[in-house]
Amino acid sequence: MPNHHIDRINDDIRRVLAEKLRDVKDPRLKQGTMLTVTHTDTTTDLRHCKVYVSVLGEFDEKELMRGLRSAGGYLRRELGQSLDLRYTPELTFLLDDSIAHGAYINKLISDLDIKYDDDDA
Repeated sequence: MPNHHIDRINDDIRRVLAEKLRDVKDPRLKQGTMLTVTHTDTTTDLRHCKVYVSVLGEFDEKELMRGLRSAGGYLRRELGQSLDLRYTPELTFLLDDSIAHGAYINKLISDLDIKYDDDDA
């Protein structure tokens, strides 16, 4: 049976972090990119949370991850103030390239030169 309580907590954490990421002043996170929190995965004891972030645009991955780690304390504090949880989880940021991969696949499909026969139409 799925744990709906953890699912709701993950949704709340994702929502709050997506909102608070806009307030971060770190220039490493403002490289002309669009940051999106795609998924969060919190342990059942609420001690740790993996935050999957997707980025569109040109960016330096190492600098982006340094910026996210640097902002982690601020984001954790804001998360603790916004949500009433027993523990505020430690945040671990991971890069999620699924949106960029989907955009690449969509471009490949749209670039195909498919000729249709008159009988197929």
